[in-house]
Amino acid sequence: MDKAKVVVFHGHQQAMEVLEVTIPSLKEGEVLVRNRYTTLCGSDLHTYSGLRSEKIPTVLGHEIVGEIVSIASSHPGADYFGNELKVGDRITWSIFSSDPNSPMAQKGIPQKGDNLFKYGHAQITGTDVLHGGLATHCILKPGTAILKINEDIPLPVAATINCAIATVAGAFRLAGSVKDRKVLIMGAGLLGIIGVAMSKAAGAAKIHVADINEQRLKQSNEFGADKMHLLKNNESLNLNDVDITFDMSGSPHAMELGLDSLAIGGVAIWVGAVLNTRKIKVDAEKVIRRLLTIKGLHNYNFEDFVYAVDFISNYHQDFPFSTIVGKEFCLEEVEMAFNYALTNKPLRVGIYINPTPAD
Repeated sequence: MDKAKVVVFHGHQQAMEVLEVTIPSLKEGEVLVRNRYTTLCGSDLHTYSGLRSEKIPTVLGHEIVGEIVSIASSHPGADYFGNELKVGDRITWSIFSSDPNSPMAQKGIPQKGDNLFKYGHAQITGTDVLHGGLATHCILKPGTAILKINEDIPLPVAATINCAIATVAGAFRLAGSVKDRKVLIMGAGLLGIIGVAMSKAAGAAKIHVADINEQRLKQSNEFGADKMHLLKNNESLNLNDVDITFDMSGSPHAMELGLDSLAIGGVAIWVGAVLNTRKIKVDAEKVIRRLLTIKGLHNYNFEDFVYAVDFISNYHQDFPFSTIVGKEFCLEEVEMAFNYALTNKPLRVGIYINPTPAD
């Protein structure tokens, strides 16, 4: 039997373990993928540093791009759009699989559907090991949306499609059209940077970005931000005419500033608060009198995933996406990669796999 290499996470402050495992025979509806590149997402860093819990042992990493090695005979042999899949195709896939017939999936919320499985977040059990990005291979389960992608998209950019870019696509779906609207993005991490690019491409009238990190604000300017706000000492933004505010930071103060900045009829989209923080202070009278709307998003649906692939296919050369990965490491250097990411805080750190650096 063929072998795969995996990096196993045993818990916070525990050494990660590189193991060689046998690649099992594919079950009904599965697809075997050779991982080519994985980027370390914020949730990976939170797990590694003990800020969030996962069932262990596990194989972290869910921002992945890969190539098909084999397809189970019971698989329909087509991607989400119906395009034929074959060995060697470069693909991206949703970070989850779920029952397409479940009530939530039928409502357009498959990320909360029955039998949910999330890549890079699952516990290793028996022969079910190959389900994360920090490995040479990944086995895709039934109920996973697969999309073929162009090979001219650089691997470090392609890897971020199925998490960061698709999540921002979901936020924009909730917000409605941004054309000729004033937009405020709280947080200039990768989600915020992508939000700037999507706003620019969609014809936003003005794009404000706020962050506590001056370097990240400079990067947001390179992606099309019109006005950068460096936040210090919990100061206010002195804005009150924003149509749409996106919080990508998860900071309670940032979410409050975003609400305070909205014009009458404004919409706040909250994406970043995926860790337990203090409660948000909301002025209910202001929300009512100014006709404000607050919407939350966790992960994304398949419509968002399609939009993300289309966006990167059309715009990856129009914005400096080549700068989002601050440093690359090979699979055997994963712990060095995590420590670099936590110390230097680039937008992303990349892990190249099988076996050469990114295309």
